[in-house]
Amino acid sequence: MAANFWTSSHYKQLLDPEEVDVVFPVDKERGITVEDAKLIKFYMTNYIVKLAQYVKVRQRVVATAITYMRRVFTRRSMTDYNPRLVAPTCLYLAAKAEESTVQARLLVFYIKKIQNTEEKYKYEIKEILEMEMKILEALNYYLVVYHPYRALSQLLQDAGMSDSTQQTWGLVNDTYKMDLILVHPPHLIALACIYIASVQKEKENTAWFEELRVDMNVVKNIAMEILDFYDSHKLMTDDRINAAMNKLPG
Repeated sequence: MAANFWTSSHYKQLLDPEEVDVVFPVDKERGITVEDAKLIKFYMTNYIVKLAQYVKVRQRVVATAITYMRRVFTRRSMTDYNPRLVAPTCLYLAAKAEESTVQARLLVFYIKKIQNTEEKYKYEIKEILEMEMKILEALNYYLVVYHPYRALSQLLQDAGMSDSTQQTWGLVNDTYKMDLILVHPPHLIALACIYIASVQKEKENTAWFEELRVDMNVVKNIAMEILDFYDSHKLMTDDRINAAMNKLPG
C-alpha cells in the first residue's frame, strides 16, 4: 500500500490544514464562515452516505465520493459550485472511478425521492453531467484515492486486534466527516483509529506501534482530532446546519 501511495497523485495532493479550512471571497460575501463551511460539508457527507444506500454502492465508492467533494471545496467556492449538486455528482463520478457505475437516471430519481419536499435538490440528468465536467476540471482529472480501509485489516491482524475490526471500521467511516483524508496519509489515519481502539480496550500496544517506525506524535494528533470531532459533533445541531445551508445560493 505505502509504496504505491507515495508515488500516487493522492500523495502529491495532500494539503496543510490551513489550506483545507479555506473560505473564498465570494462565499464570505454570502456570510459563509469557516465554521459554516464545515457544517455544510458535514451535512453533504451524510447526504452522500444516504444517497449511496439507495443506489447500493460499496463503502469505497462512498469514501471516494466524499473525498472528491471535500477536495473540490479547497479549490472552488460553494457559491459557484453548489454543494447540493456537487455532492450527488461526486457520487456519480466516484462510482465510475471505482468501476461500480450508477446510472445518472437512477441517481436523479433517488435525489428527488430523498428530498421530495425541497425544490433546491431537484436536479436533472443534464445538470449532473454538466457538473461532472466541472468537478473533473476542479480535481485536475486526478481521480485516484487511497483509503485507510485498505491498510486497516492487515494492521489489525498484525496488532492482534482482529476482534476490533467493527469498531475501527466505524471510526474510519467517521473520519470522512472531517477533512483528514485531504491532510494525512491513509495508513496513518488507520493507525490513529487502531490507537483509539487500543486505548478504549486498554490493550497495551506500545511495542507494536514502535516497531512500525511511524511518527507516533502524528498518529496521536490524528487520534485527538477524531476524539475532538466527537465532542464538537454534539454542537452540530440541525438549527446550526440549516442556518449554514441557507447561506448557499437557492
